[in-house]
Amino acid sequence: MILGPVSYIDCIVFCCFLTPQLLIHVGLIKTVGVVLQCLPFLCGPFVQVASPFEDFVIRCVRYAFAHIPPQVGRVFFLKAVALPFIRFRMLRHGYIRTPAHWHEFQDKHFKGIWIIKDPMKKPDVCVYYAHGGGFAMGSSYFYLEFLLTWLSILGESGYTNPAIFALEYTLVPDSCFPTQVEEAIAGYNHVLAIVQNPSRVCVSGDSAGAAVILSLLLHLANLDWDSDKMNGTGSWRLAKPRLCVLISPWVTLISPKHRNTASDYLEDGNLHHYARQYAGKKVPTDDPLISPGNCGDASWWERACPPGGIHFAYGAEEVFAPEVRGLIEFLDSNSVNVSSKEEPGGIHAWPVASLFLSTSPESRQKGLRSLVEKIKESIKP
Repeated sequence: MILGPVSYIDCIVFCCFLTPQLLIHVGLIKTVGVVLQCLPFLCGPFVQVASPFEDFVIRCVRYAFAHIPPQVGRVFFLKAVALPFIRFRMLRHGYIRTPAHWHEFQDKHFKGIWIIKDPMKKPDVCVYYAHGGGFAMGSSYFYLEFLLTWLSILGESGYTNPAIFALEYTLVPDSCFPTQVEEAIAGYNHVLAIVQNPSRVCVSGDSAGAAVILSLLLHLANLDWDSDKMNGTGSWRLAKPRLCVLISPWVTLISPKHRNTASDYLEDGNLHHYARQYAGKKVPTDDPLISPGNCGDASWWERACPPGGIHFAYGAEEVFAPEVRGLIEFLDSNSVNVSSKEEPGGIHAWPVASLFLSTSPESRQKGLRSLVEKIKESIKP
């Protein structure tokens, strides 16, 4: 299922779903105050490569990341907002129900969403995905259209029964590290149990979710985990996935190389605030297990790297670009299997942003098709 471009009508409908949730979770006075404060910010262009619609939406997102409190911002991504919105989008494009099967999964250790072409058959490829949102916002429901599009492109590329499991990890300040990584480990164990073949699994994520995935790989490489909290069966070591593909990973939680750019919608001050919340009071923000970009042990990275390697897709104009480049150079110089695609003029998480903001099918699907090609190189259909 690949829907058409997001339009101004879609934006209006999204606001209709959003408004009552803001009133419920935030209140009338605070909601009105946030709206009034953002209006002056919408004047004056700053996006290098964008249509008027793209510029407007990116401008709103940039303001939200910089100025809207997380407890307000996270309402934008709630299931109660995102799910009816994608259903409206589907109806607008002639879909009464989702062509692919999807369902929620939850146990006492983790939760997420399974998306699969045929739930009665074993997947021949599975993407294990962790969403972004600064550890404080975001949800798998908000990413549902992106993930369904990804599944469709995987199907077009020759996979007979592609699947995606999207992890719904705990947000800060509800809980901090290591909760999110423990949930990622439990979710990964579940994926392996379903797929039954780690060589058919690709781990992935964007932004903060990509940081969680990198932490997962470093943990799998370095530790035997006591699974008492997870299933009471003692210690175990999980097999590595075949491949890792990351979108704009937040590789280093706090870095002087994080610089605001004229185009990107992220703001380094808020990012570092979220990073400290994620680390909590017991773990230093430069600990490699929480901030993988601080891991300078090449042998550790070699053990952590999947057989098919680690692929980075990021934008040249994003706040994280210098740190991502630095990690790629470090891994490459130490003969760790790494590849990358830097999008000229690209903003943070550009494959995700392009799907929702661009107008032509080619530009909307460019990032996802690039990721699928990388997956096909390592996991043959």
